[in-house]
Amino acid sequence: MASIVWIPVIFGVASCLLYLLSTYLPELSSVQEIRRVTLKFPTNLEELTEIASLLKQYKDLHFNYVVVLFSCAYLYKQTFAIPGSVFMNLLSGALFGVWYGFPFTCVLTATGATFCYLLSQGFGKAYVVKYFPVKVKILQEKVDENMDGLFFFLLFLRLFPMSPNWFLNMTSPILNIPIHLFFMSVLLGLMPYNFICVQTGCILSQIKSIEDIFTIWTLLKLAAIAVVMLIPGALLKKYRHSHSSTQ
Repeated sequence: MASIVWIPVIFGVASCLLYLLSTYLPELSSVQEIRRVTLKFPTNLEELTEIASLLKQYKDLHFNYVVVLFSCAYLYKQTFAIPGSVFMNLLSGALFGVWYGFPFTCVLTATGATFCYLLSQGFGKAYVVKYFPVKVKILQEKVDENMDGLFFFLLFLRLFPMSPNWFLNMTSPILNIPIHLFFMSVLLGLMPYNFICVQTGCILSQIKSIEDIFTIWTLLKLAAIAVVMLIPGALLKKYRHSHSSTQ
């Protein structure tokens, strides 16, 4: 029971640090006019557009501050499995463009997910199993079945648009997935999703709703890519079984 207490403590410290970082802003020439917009996690496109406009002005004079603030906010959401990554990805595109924002977002996604992995590994494994026993058991069986091509199976899970990434992050240490495979599967597996969001963020003013980003056709393409990732794993499994049977 003692270990779980550390999670709200870590969450509280991280929240305080992020609050201080977002409150004590560098000075700008038109401070009074700009500070009418409150820095917070956007929950809709209107809030996102306002925050993007504010941070663009800061970026011109305080680029390093915006990079640090964005990084901390992104890692905060990923580490504590807070929904809304789509808005952060859109914001990355609006602030940094595709060529910088896309790889930047991919690294932050993988790093934040790994922090969540470590948090679960250190303090929450027993509680994840306690409250999600059936889901953990099903996922463990799937991992065991695909052990020969584990990395490709992990890529499939990340590429498939309906996968609950927050749950995968928390259960991966329970499933004994090596952290290096976990990191690389998140980094590579979420690249298509991140690219779509960041690219769309570059034309933020033209977006009317989130449905404009993830159309049925886009989701089908992501699902198709995910299915393709199962093929190498299946081939590896077949090869190893045939190789072992001949010995």
